[in-house]
Amino acid sequence: MTAVRTSIGRPWRVVERNAHVARQSWFTHVAALAEPFLFLFSIGVGVGALVSGVEGPGGTEVPYRTFVAPALLASAAMNSAVFSTAIDFFAKFKWIQTYDAMLATPITTADVLHGELLWVVLRIGVNSSAFIVTMAALGLLESAWALLLLPAAILVAFAFGSAGFLAATYLRTWLDFDLVQLALIPLFLFSASFFPLTQYPDGLAWVVRLTPLYHGVDLCRDLALGTIDWTALVSIAYLAAMGAIAMHLAERRVASLLQP
Repeated sequence: MTAVRTSIGRPWRVVERNAHVARQSWFTHVAALAEPFLFLFSIGVGVGALVSGVEGPGGTEVPYRTFVAPALLASAAMNSAVFSTAIDFFAKFKWIQTYDAMLATPITTADVLHGELLWVVLRIGVNSSAFIVTMAALGLLESAWALLLLPAAILVAFAFGSAGFLAATYLRTWLDFDLVQLALIPLFLFSASFFPLTQYPDGLAWVVRLTPLYHGVDLCRDLALGTIDWTALVSIAYLAAMGAIAMHLAERRVASLLQP
């Protein structure tokens, strides 16, 4: 197996390549900026008008749209990260064979992964910024801690983007993406995004606490509402460890697949 080595500069060459390609389909990336409006107005504002206040962190009652908006930010970061990494990597590896050309240069398999992840994180950072600005315009941010929402969303993207790369190395056909969707839907529905954790049965609540999206949702919600405590450090450590471990395993898998 080829040794996994990387440099600071080479992953940026991958980012540069992706940026040039993205210019050919710029409308798709601009259209993605509409995502916060669709999420917030359909679920946060639309449904929020029908639901009274809910129990927020610390037991205080908050408007439903204020409660759900940070969760939608974390969920959007998760979905974008997983599908951007898994689908793009699978397509470039299996069908387009982009990486064969890259690896004919000094770029290594680790450079490929780091560059692809950096590109995905940068895109999600832009989309998340639009999401956060929309939240601010709608009056859904209640604390100066909300300034850290962008780093929190990027951390969620890093964790799930790394997991997306790892998952992609095990996919055999496009049909296997149904398995990815099968994993994401329960995370989206059962992560205390739409209801307080106190509304779940005790056994299910403990399972939810162990899921990665819950930690992303909890972190973003605490920052938006200003209810920061020591559990935020747990969430940060959880997501950082998840991303680091998944990326390490993905590097080893990709090295064996691309340079057996």
